[in-house]
This record gives sequence, structure tokens and C-alpha cells, in this order.
Amino acid sequence: MLIRKLGISGLVLALAACGAGDPASAQGFSTADIAEFDEPWAMSFLPDGRLLVTEKAGALKLVSLDDGAVTTIAGLPDASQIAYGGQGGFGDVVPHPDFASNGLVYFSFGETGPDRTSGAAVARATLNIDEQRLDGFTVIWRQSPKVRGGGHYGQRIAFADGHLWISAGERQQGQPAQDLAQTLGKILRLNEDGSVPADNPFADRGGVAAEIWSLGHRNPLGLAFDDNGQLWNVEMGPRGGDELNRVERGNNYGWPTVSNGTEYSGAPIPLHSTRPDFTAPSVYWVPSISPSSLMFYDGALFPDWRGDAFIGGLSSQSLIRVEFSGNTANEAERFAMGARIRSVAEGPDGAIYVLEDGDGGRLLRLTPSR
Repeated sequence: MLIRKLGISGLVLALAACGAGDPASAQGFSTADIAEFDEPWAMSFLPDGRLLVTEKAGALKLVSLDDGAVTTIAGLPDASQIAYGGQGGFGDVVPHPDFASNGLVYFSFGETGPDRTSGAAVARATLNIDEQRLDGFTVIWRQSPKVRGGGHYGQRIAFADGHLWISAGERQQGQPAQDLAQTLGKILRLNEDGSVPADNPFADRGGVAAEIWSLGHRNPLGLAFDDNGQLWNVEMGPRGGDELNRVERGNNYGWPTVSNGTEYSGAPIPLHSTRPDFTAPSVYWVPSISPSSLMFYDGALFPDWRGDAFIGGLSSQSLIRVEFSGNTANEAERFAMGARIRSVAEGPDGAIYVLEDGDGGRLLRLTPSR
């Protein structure tokens, strides 16, 4: 197992638009290589300490952290059903909160549709660990409508209070993020079986609007609850304007009407400050960090970081730490990782685990170096 140490000289502190850390406070950590994967996308720990990892082309791996052994789980959809390409493919994996008793695991993926269309979908299945297979893989939610193109699926999953939460990207379509008749550019709240809770903010409108918890999102690639039960998301802006949002019931986060970034063409977009009727981000980044994932840390190995959020950075090739004080948030540190970071999770041992993006993407364990 290869060990690398990142001391103070290996840490890059961010000067972000909404805050910066003090270089003197930078902490080092050591990294251990655990395993490698082909285009890994997401990971989640099982109660027994083993790890599930998805690969974008359509594979589910089971990892033993003791020896780094990786096995393949059977029972996924046929490859023809997975819209692999661009940003599409097999996505998130999250065990049900009662996995120990029901064995259920939830997945998201880009699902193929007619006439070269595709859309994000969420399914669940029962994991038979002894036989290394999934049983009863069933789709319980589909983004509406399916569209052409390979971008902005979002497709992160989270559980809280007996409900299932899904982040759905706007598929590079823009204006549908403001349309309650479509689930593009939304965060959804469902019951665990995919049915719609009667107390959702737009439930009285019926149709897909009843699924929606918040709207005006671009490409939400991180979705997590903090220790107080508050939902947060991170999403990619256009050119600049990546966001960390405190996600509130029924709120509109403004895309594509406002952003703190600009169009890729260079054309300006009105700033959030011009439209106080939209909910502004708690933190935004110019230039972009390209956020891929979001995790709130609650472990014992890094006691000074308890309650902080960690964001994986793709183009920034970094791990970003965010601190909170009341209702405010600020970037505290940015750790240079030397690779695109696709996913970040806290392990049962209190270590921080990160997945590198792309072919040969490594699973790394981060532990204190002092």
C-alpha cells in the first residue's frame, strides 16, 4: 500500500469569493491507496464497514478496506439501458438507512429513452452480499422529460426523516429549471418507495410538480444533510459561479435567470444580488472549483473538522473544506490532491475517503499526519 504525506507545503489555501483560510492553520494528512477503478462515480459504506463503489460505464464493486480486495456485484441493468457517455452513466449508490434489516440499496443512473433521449433515474434493489448480486432491481423514479444530450444529470441521492431526496440537473436546457411541469433543474422529495409525500410544497399542483422540493438548480452534484438535519447541495455554475446552497422548502435558486458566473460564450448573466426574490448561495466560487460531491464530517480522527463540509473538486483537483457559523458558511481550506476528485465520504473509522475521477481512479484513505 503506497503512502504519501501532504504537509503544509502540499496544501493550497483557497481565496474564494466568499472567504479564505489562514495558511498558518493548514493541517497535514497522510493518504493511503486502497484500490483503483474504471471511471468511479460514487461510494457508500455498508454497516459491516465494506464499501460500495459505482463505475460510470455500469458496474457495482464491493471493496474490503482490510486488504483492498474488489469484487463485482451482478444484477445491474443491461448496458443498453444505461446512457453512458458525456456526463451520463451509472451514478450514485446509497444503502437504505435500515439496510441491516432490509438489504435495500438505492442507485441513480442515466437511463436511455426513445430517439436518442435519456434522463436521470433512481432504482432500488436488494443486495445479496453472500452471493454478490442484486435482486429485484426496480426503477422508482424517472426525470421528466427525457431529453437529448449527455450533460447535467445531477443524480445524487440522500435519505432523511423517512424520505428520499434526489438532485436532478437541468440537462443543459436552462429554462426548464424554472418550470414546475418538469423535473429538470430540481431537488425532489419522495417517499422511500418513490411515491409522493402529501406535504411537499407543490403537492396541490399534482403531476411532477408534486415531487419538487426546490427549483432553479443547474447541475447539483452534491446532496447531504448536516448534523442539524439541514439539507445542502453543491452545484456547478457556468463559467464561474459554482454554488453551495442551503436547500429550503419551496425555494427558487434562480438558474438560469441569475448566477454569479457568466455564460461560456462570455455573455453576462444578472448577478444574484439583482434579484433578491431568488435564494442566493451561501458560498460561491469564481473561478470555478467544479464541485462533484458533498459530505459533512462527524468523525473522531479529525476533531477540529467535526461539523465541517467537504467538497470534491474536479477541475480544481482539490478537496475543499467549508466551515459554518450559524447561518453563514465560508471556505476554510483547499487541499491540492493532484487529481480530479469525484466523490468524498466519511468512513466508519473516522477517516476521510476520496475517489479520483477517470480511468484508474484511486480510492484514497486520508488520516491525520500528526
